[in-house]
Amino acid sequence: MLTLNNIEVVYDHVILVLKGVSVVAKTGQITTLLGANGAGKTTTLKAISGLLNAERGSVTKGSIELDGVRLDHLPPHDVVRRGIVQVFEGRRVFANLTVEENLVAGAHIQSELKRVRDGIARTYELFPLLKERRHQRSGYLSGGEQQMLVIGRALMSDPRVILLDEPSLGLAPRIVEEIFVVIRRLKESQDLAVLLVEQNAALALDIADHGYVMENGRIVLEGSAESLARNSDIQEFYLGLNEEGARKSYRDAKQYRRRKRWLS
Repeated sequence: MLTLNNIEVVYDHVILVLKGVSVVAKTGQITTLLGANGAGKTTTLKAISGLLNAERGSVTKGSIELDGVRLDHLPPHDVVRRGIVQVFEGRRVFANLTVEENLVAGAHIQSELKRVRDGIARTYELFPLLKERRHQRSGYLSGGEQQMLVIGRALMSDPRVILLDEPSLGLAPRIVEEIFVVIRRLKESQDLAVLLVEQNAALALDIADHGYVMENGRIVLEGSAESLARNSDIQEFYLGLNEEGARKSYRDAKQYRRRKRWLS
């Protein structure tokens, strides 16, 4: 179980970005973190994976633990060795390497060749299209194929927790559906916890077990995915539905003002 206990993140020793964030992601479940741009979702993931130092940020209060072991002061490579991997927004493949070479690169912490081969086989089972493209340079793949590749590459380290940052970004709706089917399968077929950051709240809540809503660096709402999907504020502010459950018009979307009832 991955646990964030009331963490604060500060950039440049001055800018307070996360303000007492607590999140739990359990093995065998998909936990989603919802929020608008700038809410602090990606910063939360970087705090977990140890990447804040590269951006002059740090966890100044609270703790990040995996099964009770502190992670918040470890460098990124040690966080990966402990079993946490992050799939970044924007499909960052090694463009000049083939699909299979990208997968091998993801297995850099594996010491046995058999584990590398088994990981490649599992990835091809999850993503049959990657097997067809295994000798092709990854820079020539489509956006959807690259997203499959970066998820597969992350799985090559045999992680216990996978952090997914905006996997639907910039993809066609049909490809997004395929990616989310695979994310659901990860929960069912892999012994890991999935922490999903996603602006497409409808898709995220459809596959998640539990969810958190983040605004301005704080968690403002938490609950099961089912209860969040029924919440009237979530329906209005994140799903674009009015009180009758119908889609809001563009005119309504322009004129509505957030009441933020959850903060009152």
